[in-house]
Amino acid sequence: MYAIIKTSGRQYKIEPGSVFEVNRLADKNPGDTVVLNDSVLLLSDDNGTVVGTPTVPGATVTLEVKDHLRGPKLIVFKMKRRKRYRLKKGHRQDLTKVVVKGIAKD
Repeated sequence: MYAIIKTSGRQYKIEPGSVFEVNRLADKNPGDTVVLNDSVLLLSDDNGTVVGTPTVPGATVTLEVKDHLRGPKLIVFKMKRRKRYRLKKGHRQDLTKVVVKGIAKD
């Protein structure tokens, strides 16, 4: 069984027990449970595949927050040639590591 969900503006293919990182869920602490009701775009199991229009009605995904972390450092470099303009900045995205506890369809 797997599902495709949309959270934080991105789509993820998930299976029960899989671990992945999403943009920071600031209001959740490690150990908290997150239930996604209306963000399941596709659901596939032994009975077949259900594609939502745009979401699958009655499908829920249960996630458990494991940890808050920061992603790798990305360098943002801007330059205008012949103008002596150079700007170098770094960026690290705040992330939340979650594990899929269950996928259900009512």
